[in-house]
Amino acid sequence: MFTDSHCHLSFPELAERLGDIRAEMATARVTRALCICTTLEEFPQVLELATTWDNFWATVGVHPDNEGVTEPSVDDLVQRAASPRVVAIGETGLDYYQMETRKGGRSVADMAWQRERFRRHIRAARETKLPLVIHTREASADTLAILREEGEDGRSGSAGGVFHCFTETAEVARAALDLGFFISFSGILTFKSARELREVAAFVPLDRLLIETDSPYLAPVPHRGKTNSPAYVPFVAEQLAALRQTPVEEIAHITSVNFDRLFSRTQT
Repeated sequence: MFTDSHCHLSFPELAERLGDIRAEMATARVTRALCICTTLEEFPQVLELATTWDNFWATVGVHPDNEGVTEPSVDDLVQRAASPRVVAIGETGLDYYQMETRKGGRSVADMAWQRERFRRHIRAARETKLPLVIHTREASADTLAILREEGEDGRSGSAGGVFHCFTETAEVARAALDLGFFISFSGILTFKSARELREVAAFVPLDRLLIETDSPYLAPVPHRGKTNSPAYVPFVAEQLAALRQTPVEEIAHITSVNFDRLFSRTQT
């Protein structure tokens, strides 16, 4: 019934209890999940999840915030995307969060390596004809600009994809939608402080909505502060249902259909 479009089941806090998580998913009627890759080193584990279980799929990519890992070439990404269980390129994008502190006092100019990495992912997505899974944090202007520069305009030949765990403004949401992207909401949508984000979620077209957990992070209310799990994605759907004044079963159905439309390899 429910589909978690973004989770990290290869991370230790979830991988160590995968059996329990799958049982909890079944109880919560979460029937499918997309397992997200964040480094090339991690990719074999992510792919193993997707090849072992027929309701899991995988992506391939290197998260923009990861340093000290293998830097991917376009060919690295294309070759790994050859598996039919890989349905997207990413998680990729830009992350300028706390550059002056967490990143050692670096400037936007110093983040050129992130922008070049992002471009390689976009080119790999276009070559493989797979969608992108976009992460953007305090970098939306550059994220959108690079997508446009690389030809991502929503027209024929564009890779498209999803802005995952969306926390940006309504203006950024409209720009992403104009480029043909989907928008995915996480447990943040249930947080008391997320009033403006709920306003964004209320206007995103139903045929562009996805739901996710981004687990093990960002557990929704009433589990906030705990380790997140795909079994908690119904709480995101319930919040969307309340915002849209529609039954939660309808949100589950629409977001699952959207998942199949975007990640079309899941249907082959």
